[in-house]
Amino acid sequence: MSALLSARTCSSRPTFRKEPVMEPGALLPDALATPERDQPPARYIPTPSAPYQRQHRAARLLEQPAAPESTPGATPEAGYEDEVSAEAPPLPHAFGARVLMWKQDPSVGEIGTRRAYLPGPVLAGPRDARIAPGAPGIDAVEPNTFGDFVTQPDTPQFDAVHTFAVVRQTLTMYQRALLGAGLEMPLPWQWNTSMDTRPLTVFPYGLPNVMNAFYSRSQACLKFGDFIPNGVTGEEARVYSCRSFDIVAHETAHAVLDGLKPQWLLADAPPQTGGLHEAFGDLTAIFLALSQLDQCEAVIAQTKAHLHDKTYLADIAEQFGLALGGATGLRNADNDLTLGQAGTQVHAISQVFTGAMYDVLADMFAHERNPTLDDCAAVLHRVAAYLRGLLLRALIAAPDRAATYVDVVNEMLRIVAEDGKPDIYAAFIRNQFARRDVVEQPAQGSAADIGGEKLAPKVCDAPGARQDRRACCGTMNLPEYHKVDKMLDGEARALARWCAANGRMGECPVPTTAVVPVAAVAEQP
Repeated sequence: MSALLSARTCSSRPTFRKEPVMEPGALLPDALATPERDQPPARYIPTPSAPYQRQHRAARLLEQPAAPESTPGATPEAGYEDEVSAEAPPLPHAFGARVLMWKQDPSVGEIGTRRAYLPGPVLAGPRDARIAPGAPGIDAVEPNTFGDFVTQPDTPQFDAVHTFAVVRQTLTMYQRALLGAGLEMPLPWQWNTSMDTRPLTVFPYGLPNVMNAFYSRSQACLKFGDFIPNGVTGEEARVYSCRSFDIVAHETAHAVLDGLKPQWLLADAPPQTGGLHEAFGDLTAIFLALSQLDQCEAVIAQTKAHLHDKTYLADIAEQFGLALGGATGLRNADNDLTLGQAGTQVHAISQVFTGAMYDVLADMFAHERNPTLDDCAAVLHRVAAYLRGLLLRALIAAPDRAATYVDVVNEMLRIVAEDGKPDIYAAFIRNQFARRDVVEQPAQGSAADIGGEKLAPKVCDAPGARQDRRACCGTMNLPEYHKVDKMLDGEARALARWCAANGRMGECPVPTTAVVPVAAVAEQP
């Protein structure tokens, strides 16, 4: 018993561990110091090479996030669960998908591929209520465990996700622009009715070996081509138009505007009406880029906050333009074309309107910019958001048929005044469109100068002028917008009238006698 008590007494005594002694200026105590280093000093560790760093960054883009960890044994405080459930956002805002996409053309090195977040439900395909993959086409892309679509670039799955993402971002951007102005409308596709809510179908590989892309109203779709440039061999040189941020946004803009103004896309409309359609496509690519803060920051860094310096923002479809042998993109928004120089070519006419709007953007940004008070990228993001909403509202308010540039300009001036914007905003619009021969420059102090009267056009389409669409995108050259079917029907009706007038009524009788071959007739004496 005494031995047991003695053992218990000894075991219950506290033990004191001797702390290691540190010499003055030592990094580690002597007890922890190792006689030999396991690795060389830090200054001898080799620096990763640039190719390794690029490969490492690309691999990290495909890494998936881990599930959030919970503290073992932790219990929520009383009432916390009820508070969380009460504050949880309502559906469908609880959904959303991350995607990996091109933020510009693949040839634009400043941006490359980046992750983006698409709010709202996105199903396998990818698809949602307004946009769906075309069939037959690329096999449906399934989301990962977290509902995201993060796939390897340069694959069909990546191209399907990227194309869907740009179309969805474009539609969302304009829906937000209208909601911000107090206009609640869903931006319907042209074929949508109370009985037909079909989505827009997207074919990223819809035009194999075709150097073009188009929006088709009759097929309710977007189709994108791919091709190998002339003088180049090998599949690795193939250019996919669906990978172009600008081209996908441009074609989606045709679909958006066609849902609002279906008469504008027809080839028998005046040339300026066709120019509005093409300009809206190019401006949509610019506005979509500026709706994303990372792109605003890239543009500010590239131009040092001067939008008239060379920038990828003003170049439309750079990779496509280079593949065609050009030095830049297909079109340049930062141009000095005037309406008097454009003629009836819709391609040239559109650049006049696009260039004027780009100049207005640069003027408004320079006016609002104040680096002491606000970040330049944030200012550019804010100014572009207002300008794209202003343009969309002006297009909606313009005439449903035969709209001209001056119609849209006057609507923009009216909306700017109603929004209570500074008078200099209206001055920017008047000056830039007057400089391009779109409107007459009003006399200083006149009613038109102070906004009391509408501006008068300076250069107008000639009476009966026809659009020249030869240099436009595939959309503008589709037969369905040229009323080719009506022309064919008219020719058939003319034939029917001639037959009726010449006694060929009803069904054509079948010959009862044997038909003599032509060769036999020629042999007869």
